[in-house]
Amino acid sequence: MAQSEHEVVVVGGGAAGVAAARRLYDAGVDCLIVEARDRLGGRAWTVPGPDGTALDLGCGWLHSADRNPWATIAEAEGYTIDKTPPPWSRSSLGFAPGEQQDYRHAFDAFDQRVSKLARADEDAALAAALEPGGRWNGLIGAVVTFVSGAEPAQVSARDYGNYDNSEVNWRVVEGYGATVARQGEGVPVALDCRVRRIDHGGERLKIVTTKGEITAAQAIVTLPTTVLAEAEAMFAPALPEKTQAARDLPLGLDDKLFIALDRPEEFERDSFLFGSKDLSATAAYHLRPFGRAQIEAFYGGTLAWELEAEGEAAFFDFAASQLDGIFGNGFAKRLKPIHIHRWGADPFACGAYSYAVPGKADARAVLAAPVDDRLFFAGEACSKGDYSTVHGAYRTGVAAATQAMTVRAKYRLHRKSP
Repeated sequence: MAQSEHEVVVVGGGAAGVAAARRLYDAGVDCLIVEARDRLGGRAWTVPGPDGTALDLGCGWLHSADRNPWATIAEAEGYTIDKTPPPWSRSSLGFAPGEQQDYRHAFDAFDQRVSKLARADEDAALAAALEPGGRWNGLIGAVVTFVSGAEPAQVSARDYGNYDNSEVNWRVVEGYGATVARQGEGVPVALDCRVRRIDHGGERLKIVTTKGEITAAQAIVTLPTTVLAEAEAMFAPALPEKTQAARDLPLGLDDKLFIALDRPEEFERDSFLFGSKDLSATAAYHLRPFGRAQIEAFYGGTLAWELEAEGEAAFFDFAASQLDGIFGNGFAKRLKPIHIHRWGADPFACGAYSYAVPGKADARAVLAAPVDDRLFFAGEACSKGDYSTVHGAYRTGVAAATQAMTVRAKYRLHRKSP
């Protein structure tokens, strides 16, 4: 692809890019996805496990599944939806009698304080919703890292409170990432092709890539905020408001390690366990997901960053130590690492999903705003209520494609007017 021309170029082939391109392509619009990776899906990525089962190294849950368009898409593709309630909504292992009820009461009170903070005149850090000296602050902090990828002191209370969750969570047996990638099949795409610059100063856009230059009438940009924040020269003329919005919406970090479990039958299918009830620097463990002889270990925030710095083996060592300390009897000998992907070290992501820093909840609208009816923006970070989710990415991708087509229709009508 030394040089090519298209009407709409979609920059990024993650969930938002795939959704936008599918909308355009199905409407007969000449479009092209330009993706730096060698695959579609972005932070949605399914790989085969050693037993042939699907492992979602990125997103794994159809959050708000009762209104999540990916559930309908997965079913249309013939994939299997597992509606087993998520493990964190059920009784967890490791709690003494009465402890889990106390914890849930504390978390409910935390949520109520978050709601008040979210409605306040000034945006505060989520940490302000923690009860001073609260017994469960450590564990609540850990859950916040699982939800946001960052600790409560780093997260906007207003943004956190804006999250719209129906509390219905399902899974795709064949993989969430596989569902996203399948949706992009048949759409024109240039893989292993990184965008260096988008020149929007002329009559047509000039998109400079590692494989040549593309001209286009419009572009839909779906890059992660971490990439946009560090690429001030991406746009010419510069778009400093977009760069700043991206910096105000950094990606937190959550990593997932799959572990093989020997003699799994002693645990109920889809059991759940916190590695520690007192620390925010803890992993959470989903035992026997889908009934498999596996454990999904989940790490968030600072802990995930620290383990990434030590290397992949550090994740297994941490889990083995925690689980051995809980179950004893040489439990660690029953464990074997299967697969992990370090999303913080991934050069095309540099994190998991976005959160707003305190005082910057409005940055999502700034990031999402079109520029001159030629540049459109999409991705989970552009969603006010569905950020950090694949359906948030989907909806913003479809919205951006619809905006682009509406502009095209108006332009054609104007050209035809006497």
